[in-house]
Amino acid sequence: MQALELTAQHLALALAIGFLVGIERGWKQRGEEPGARAAGLRTYALSGLLGGASGLLGLELGAFAFSSLALVFGATFLAFKLREANAVDDRSATGAIAGLVTFALGALAMVAQPSVVAGAGVAAVAVLAFKESLHSWLGRLTWEEVRSALLVLAMTLIVLPVLPDRPVDPLGLVNPHELWMLTILIAAASFLGYIAVRVFGEQRGLLIGAAAGALVSSTVVTAELARQVGSRKVKPKDAAAASSCANVAMLARVSALCAVVAPTALAQVWVPLLVAGILATLTMAVLIRMSGGQGGIGGASSLQSPLNLKAVLRFGAILSILLILVRLLTLKAGQGAVLPLAVVSGLLDVDAVVIAMGRVVGLNVTPQLAGDAILLAILADTGFKVAIAWMIGGSALGVPYGVSCVVVASAAAAARFWPI
Repeated sequence: MQALELTAQHLALALAIGFLVGIERGWKQRGEEPGARAAGLRTYALSGLLGGASGLLGLELGAFAFSSLALVFGATFLAFKLREANAVDDRSATGAIAGLVTFALGALAMVAQPSVVAGAGVAAVAVLAFKESLHSWLGRLTWEEVRSALLVLAMTLIVLPVLPDRPVDPLGLVNPHELWMLTILIAAASFLGYIAVRVFGEQRGLLIGAAAGALVSSTVVTAELARQVGSRKVKPKDAAAASSCANVAMLARVSALCAVVAPTALAQVWVPLLVAGILATLTMAVLIRMSGGQGGIGGASSLQSPLNLKAVLRFGAILSILLILVRLLTLKAGQGAVLPLAVVSGLLDVDAVVIAMGRVVGLNVTPQLAGDAILLAILADTGFKVAIAWMIGGSALGVPYGVSCVVVASAAAAARFWPI
């Protein structure tokens, strides 16, 4: 009895998948005359059920029975879709592929985990339903972005498997597989954040552009804003507000990365980071109010793709050197070398410091020390951005932005030493 109930449930899942595909296909073709289309709601629903029945027969009678039914279904369905395509001069293969996928998922429902099959069915319907959105997204992509995506895939699927997953030096400091995996992590995270901004639209405005750019580098955003202030393209108060917005985005990005790769370190300094985030948001709001609105130049449209081979290799080199120095100095000079190294490294890349601390915490660095190193790297990066803003954008930008950063940094430092 239990086996019969399971069979009925699996067949019901096969029918449900076909029904979902049929609803999507039927809705897209709802304006056509009755009988003008080869497959609609009923056809796709029955295709899913037929796939389930074929899978069941394959389990009972063998692969030959399933293969025969699958070939008959495929030939029949494609023949009718071909007639429909010739009648309406339609060159799209989506409907034909949807029918074959529906049959295949129906058959898979009889042998695979229902949750997996249901997820695949929902994903298939989503791909069919979001045709316009997907085409719009594809139209917005540039070749640089496609190349960046291919670079991430090559890094993950080609380079990573061939790297040795063990230390290759006498001191046990360098693990190529580990280093490259961490490089992929941060590169992919930056690229996905960049793509998310591009997909949801190249909106105008300094604040949106600054937040988008901070997904890649808040330092680059600050330098670019300072340059535009120097060339009189942006008002200093607008640039100060946008730079503060980039700081907020940077704090959120670093905190999220820390939660993934260094959770024990984050547990030690989450209060200072939270205070810094709150104060950064408040000072940003004050600067926005002082500026009287947003600037008028392009924001996200000026954002460049964060991934190219040079950038990836640069980050990998920084991360490798930092990891080696942290491990080597803590072995030779003790934990006292970690904090000065974090300050210097924070001027180059805060993310690299976060990842490095995540790899050494618990080995020869305590969670508290790792957290302090991350906090110091953020403060060093903030100070470096203030210096950039002042030197390139002048005091008109450096004063309001510098004051806001001093307030945030002072509050974070006070929260670090304030007893809880």
